Amino acid sequence: MFKLNSLPFPFSNMGNCLKSEKKQPLSSARIIILGFAAVILAGSFLLMLPFATHDGSGASFLDALFTSVSAVCVTGLVVQDTATYWSVFGQCTIIVLIQIGGMGVVTVASLFSLISGSKIGLRRRSIMQDALSAPTVGGIVRMTRFIIKWTLIIELFGALLLCPSFCRAFGFLKGVLYSLFHSVSAFCNAGFDLMGTEEAQFVSLVGYAADPLVNAAIMLMIIVGGIGFLTWDDIAQHKFNFRKYRMQTKAVLLFTAVLIIIPAVFFFFFEFESFSPAKRIFMSLFQSVTPRTAGFNTADLTAISESGIMLMICLMLVGGSSGSTAGGMKITTLAVLVSCAVSVFRKKGDSAIYGRRIPQDIVRSAAAIFLMYISLFLGGACIISRLENLPLLTCMFETASAIATVGLSLGITPALGTISQAILIVLMFIGRVGGLTLIFAAVAGRQNVSAKLPQEKITVG
Repeated sequence: MFKLNSLPFPFSNMGNCLKSEKKQPLSSARIIILGFAAVILAGSFLLMLPFATHDGSGASFLDALFTSVSAVCVTGLVVQDTATYWSVFGQCTIIVLIQIGGMGVVTVASLFSLISGSKIGLRRRSIMQDALSAPTVGGIVRMTRFIIKWTLIIELFGALLLCPSFCRAFGFLKGVLYSLFHSVSAFCNAGFDLMGTEEAQFVSLVGYAADPLVNAAIMLMIIVGGIGFLTWDDIAQHKFNFRKYRMQTKAVLLFTAVLIIIPAVFFFFFEFESFSPAKRIFMSLFQSVTPRTAGFNTADLTAISESGIMLMICLMLVGGSSGSTAGGMKITTLAVLVSCAVSVFRKKGDSAIYGRRIPQDIVRSAAAIFLMYISLFLGGACIISRLENLPLLTCMFETASAIATVGLSLGITPALGTISQAILIVLMFIGRVGGLTLIFAAVAGRQNVSAKLPQEKITVG
């Protein structure tokens, strides 16, 4: 008898290869996807229970699935008005799903491990690193504690800011609960609201367009949630010493400021001329902040011009920062693409931001993400427009809102057919877990071929 390992190459390692293939663990990407899917299904089941709706009949599977996906993916697109259709149990389920989706399934799972005192091994730390888009695995447990702590503090602070206005309008107890709900929804960039009534559904925060406290609180929650956990950590360590920030933090803060100020100026001069100066300023700023990627609105979006709608679509697609509660292709992706374009225009070999060279694999990833988002957003819009016989721009707004997990709507989502709603469900899921995460999950375990193909130039531009 002979042993398999005694055979000459390539048979000598065949036995070990077969064993390793059988025992190969799930990749981080697959674990993240399965985690989100499990929470979505659990949320759908809870929302289908009879006591989850006001009428006691329970939601249909499609309505429950759509709402659960929208909540976990912190989107805010809805097919039923949150305030009038769902019971208190249903609304509590939705806000819990939003909190899990905003912090991340892996982060919430890590919270239970930290509470129980169980040891977090290297593999789990690696998964946490991928879920938070952290640069290194070192210090990932400390960062998770930091995220959990400050998420709760900031959400409570936001609720305190909202309490005066909401308690005045709804009474003390209901006002406090509404303040907590909207603070969590804003910080997680979800866009779910409880302002609808039987007479006026899907109204969002239009009634608070002139309220400075509500505007300031909601915008602050959106921005803080959207700049990302890594940015918080950098600011916490170096306070207001901008020079010591990481290059990513500098890029996030710069592009965030630019993407708020320039659209706000456009909205101020071209969209809200009929309002008083103070209300005009609030509405312009709010409509500039909320597309990235919160989903609240204080203006009637159907009254905005086509150029304004197109600008909001662009803002939605950009989204927030990597490792944040926001969706979209991310500010950092835009920063890399802009730096790449600048390097081409200036005939430089490398892309750079704030005196730091960007690796080519990051540039390629940014280009792939951009192409993926544009393709899914346009493809989904074209299909829905054809199926529903609706204007393409209107459908582009809905698909951009879905793929970027924004939640803004021109009012067509509740009336869409099953196939169109299914398209939005898929786009919301891809937008939250990330297109590259899905691709990495699909190709996990495959061998990369090291051999290079022959090179040949192609003319572009």
